[in-house]
Amino acid sequence: QVQLVESGGGVVQAGGSQRLSCVASGRTLSNYAMGWFRQAPGQEREFVAAIDRSFGSTYYADSVKGRFTISRDNAKNTVNLQIDSLKPEDTAVYYCAAKSTSSWGSYYRRDADYDYWGRGTQVTVSS
Repeated sequence: QVQLVESGGGVVQAGGSQRLSCVASGRTLSNYAMGWFRQAPGQEREFVAAIDRSFGSTYYADSVKGRFTISRDNAKNTVNLQIDSLKPEDTAVYYCAAKSTSSWGSYYRRDADYDYWGRGTQVTVSS
């Protein structure tokens, strides 16, 4: 079992930045590919960013490419999401997810691929 806890959400003005963190406990994160998803009110959860077990290979949704950066620190069992140039449409609950995998260099974009989820952290962007 992996427990994931997100933090760093809050209210930020458009154009600002926010850094979200996801801390894992129960297992070492080096065995997991990680992802961030988000869900806006009245909308389905959508993929935001993913990172592989340890090579640092990353993948982003087109809507956030160039503004969001996913990173990980396996020694600290942490995955981060740096969000820059925030837009009102980035307002959502952001979720961290972990997928157990033996594959190096693979990342995953479908929420059905992931085994564990955090409870989410709210990011609200004011215009």
